[in-house]
Amino acid sequence: MTRNRNAAQSPRNQLRVSVNGEAVFVTAGASVAVAIMQAGAPFRRSISGEPRAALCVMGICEECRATIDGVPHVRTCQRAATEGMEIMAG
Repeated sequence: MTRNRNAAQSPRNQLRVSVNGEAVFVTAGASVAVAIMQAGAPFRRSISGEPRAALCVMGICEECRATIDGVPHVRTCQRAATEGMEIMAG
């Protein structure tokens, strides 16, 4: 099931990133957190398995952590999305 409702091709000011293997298009300058939210994926899971999401959007709470281009525990609310970025969340 694909949750992403983005067009197959990227409009002019859009970047293509991958969230958990699915293509997501975000506006240039958007944070990685926006891409994860657009994909409908949880950012990570708690110790008990509950889905977690961005909370403070300032990088303090660390609820938005995900793996970006193979680097784990990146604060996604503080990182700008770039073309071709691979994001693993949840």
